[in-house]
Amino acid sequence: MEATGVYHECLAYALDDNGLCVSIVLPNKISNYFRTLEIKTITDKTASQAIMRFGLERKLDNWRRPKIVYRQLKQLTRERDQIVEQRAMVKNQLHAERAEAIPNKSSLKRIAARIKYLSAQEKEVKSDIAELLESNPGVNDRVKNICTIPGVGQLTAVIVLAETNGFELIRNKKQLTSYAGFDVKEKQSGTSVKGKPRISKRGNRHLRKSMHLPSLSSVKYNKSHREFYSRLVAKNGIKMKALIAIQRKMLELMFVIDKNNVGYQKEYQQKRTSHMNAENVLLLTSLELS
Repeated sequence: MEATGVYHECLAYALDDNGLCVSIVLPNKISNYFRTLEIKTITDKTASQAIMRFGLERKLDNWRRPKIVYRQLKQLTRERDQIVEQRAMVKNQLHAERAEAIPNKSSLKRIAARIKYLSAQEKEVKSDIAELLESNPGVNDRVKNICTIPGVGQLTAVIVLAETNGFELIRNKKQLTSYAGFDVKEKQSGTSVKGKPRISKRGNRHLRKSMHLPSLSSVKYNKSHREFYSRLVAKNGIKMKALIAIQRKMLELMFVIDKNNVGYQKEYQQKRTSHMNAENVLLLTSLELS
């Protein structure tokens, strides 16, 4: 079936409860496949036939219902995100009202009350997240392990685990970056068509959004990321492009650390380089002796 926001979930759960195999496909994949067919009329019937043919021709992964704890965490983190967005809008309204020549005191009072109410709701959501983590020690340990990465806080780790269902269906780093929309797309043909490489953004926007603030912090406090960021800025002069590269790098690092169940090692790259250099020296020495 085609993913349709949250409206496909009831059917997916019902089919899964009855022991049937379910595959859920992103709409853009179905849309691209539909264009390859000789179908000019788009109706519910032709669309369902296209989805059926897609399922018969392709080897698709079976959908697995998310674990309850990750589903609840996803609901809570997305609710918090909506609250924060609403509060930002109300704060902008407050700023605009105060900037008027003759502000309405009653309006200012009501807007301030809304901001206070939204802040209280955000606090409640954070409390619910903390309680959920305490009641699930295994998930809490995974969150703490991911938080050993400089710049990554508890909320970021929770969002990443919740949006990926604990990396349940993620097989490698390439698949993860594609799921988040960090994969690079490029359009090039001959010498006349050469588009600038950019990220596709065809993925989970909540994952991408959650990596923004941690990347800023990582560039400031993580030496290897700071050096990597500086090299990219010096090369192309675009800070946001370098920052997105850091975000992708951090997301991949979170995946590796969680899968290996090993905390972040600050000097890992340095040790790896020195170990490789030592191996090269031994190789050269053995060649000279032979």
